[in-house]
Amino acid sequence: MPIELTLVQKIAVWALPVIFAITVHEAAHGFAARALGDRTAQMLGRLSFNPIRHIDPVGTILVPGLLLLLGGFLFGWAKPVPVDYRNLKHPRRDMAIVAAAGPLSNGLMAVGWGLLLKLALAVGADAGIWMAVRYMAVAGIVINLVLMVLNLLPLPPLDGGRVLTGLLPARAAYQYAKLEPYGMFILLGLVLVPGLLGAILYWPLSIAEYVLYSLLGMTSSDVLMSGS
Repeated sequence: MPIELTLVQKIAVWALPVIFAITVHEAAHGFAARALGDRTAQMLGRLSFNPIRHIDPVGTILVPGLLLLLGGFLFGWAKPVPVDYRNLKHPRRDMAIVAAAGPLSNGLMAVGWGLLLKLALAVGADAGIWMAVRYMAVAGIVINLVLMVLNLLPLPPLDGGRVLTGLLPARAAYQYAKLEPYGMFILLGLVLVPGLLGAILYWPLSIAEYVLYSLLGMTSSDVLMSGS
């Protein structure tokens, strides 16, 4: 049975998974942009997996910390990695690829945390360092799957919105992109209405969890028994 963690223990368990989930997500955008011809992030020193280069005091620390304290829907953001579409050979297509790189990185990190959880479970330790590893691995799985699914919502400026903009015909994409100035307000509204965002993400998140656990040869009960 999972034990009830104190606030200090929860912060210790969630801190690294949250920081790396958010910052690696942003770094992935920069690496994808460089591969497609834009070196803006590299020139500004943002092409790095060093969390310090990407941390937003509000989005990476304050907001996730408050949500963890209040028991709300956990999410956050880092400083956006700058991308100059004018340096891309096929701007609309390439911007969609750059956008997709962020959620893809979260999916890969979820797999990595899942492998770490499998190792911890195989060791069978129920105390000490391996107990901490198990709880941190579960936190890593949860935050990365949530960020992957959340960012794939087709709402500009989320990554899913930018991917959809790149897939739509030019005229429709232009009209759809006009939503971007209002996108964060729409997202905030979804967060503030109790249960609404959770209901929207329930099935996509459930499917993502099922695929991940099947890939790793695990079940949801393995994670629940190790959950924090």
